[in-house]
Amino acid sequence: MKIGVITKREKATKTGSVMQETIGLLTARGIVVEQVYPDDQAINVAEVKNDCDLYLLKSGTETALSLAGILDAAGAKILNPYSTVVAVRDKIISTKLLADAGVPLPETFFAAHSGFLADALKDGPLVVKPFWAASQGRGVRIIRSDDELETLTTDEGLFFAQRFHQPDGLDHKLYVIGDQVFGVRRVWPPKTLEDKLGEPFEVSGEMKEIALRCGQAFGIGLYGVDVITSSGRPFVVDINTFPGFKGVTNAADLLADFITGAGAK
Repeated sequence: MKIGVITKREKATKTGSVMQETIGLLTARGIVVEQVYPDDQAINVAEVKNDCDLYLLKSGTETALSLAGILDAAGAKILNPYSTVVAVRDKIISTKLLADAGVPLPETFFAAHSGFLADALKDGPLVVKPFWAASQGRGVRIIRSDDELETLTTDEGLFFAQRFHQPDGLDHKLYVIGDQVFGVRRVWPPKTLEDKLGEPFEVSGEMKEIALRCGQAFGIGLYGVDVITSSGRPFVVDINTFPGFKGVTNAADLLADFITGAGAK
């Protein structure tokens, strides 16, 4: 079996990377792993070939997504599938799919101009964030007044906003590998490795059901979900494909098994 990992070079050499530990385990099993760095080169579209049994899409840059799109068109098997990754990264599309699946979400709006959000703001503060997936809280603002609303700018052509719910405490990061759900409580946004490792907790009941329902909405089994609780009520505030799985015990072994199984299908 040959697996291609579409990633960033800095991620591939990062100390403490769960993915790098996973790659070591895959290699030890006799699997050939090729790391592909699309951001480090000019890519000749005509020369892109589907020559791996499975590709892992670990980067969300425009270059990486474009390469994955070409490979998808060539019939490549990608984890997670290219079309799914694009849908998850678009918060407007992903919000609708999650809502239709019965996932608890904050009230959500998008508009061409920030002023159009004024009526929504009358019912309480809004969290305005990039609609195309960002990380570690970049570009996220809590808006409480019309004056703050007027200062908003965007390079995305629209404004994406969700109702702000004051968190009860730490955020809940839920990691899903197959049918297993793992939980980490952590501060947001995480800034240090210690923040990302957080405080592991056993996921059960409603939290587990919410996590699995998110995967069912997209037909995937490898992803992460961010959940806050406010006045005891859970709200999903983000979902991402192929997260870092930091804080999950034996994550590399579990990922190696999942990836091997996906490649063998």
